[in-house]
Amino acid sequence: MERRVILYPGEDGYWVIECPSLPGCISQGITREEAIENIKEAIALYIESLEAHGDPVPAETYDSFVVTV
Repeated sequence: MERRVILYPGEDGYWVIECPSLPGCISQGITREEAIENIKEAIALYIESLEAHGDPVPAETYDSFVVTV
């Protein structure tokens, strides 16, 4: 399964990473690599929790691109 994530530097020096298609699914890490590993775990647990409660898993509906202004 693939999910799009957004990775950006936080104000505290940590990397913040979130998965927009799963509301509230956010993690962080000291390094980019740690943040990516942490969000993978967060996504898996988020989906596991939804399924355990019989709730639907939201589809991946986000697209991303860069615009020039």
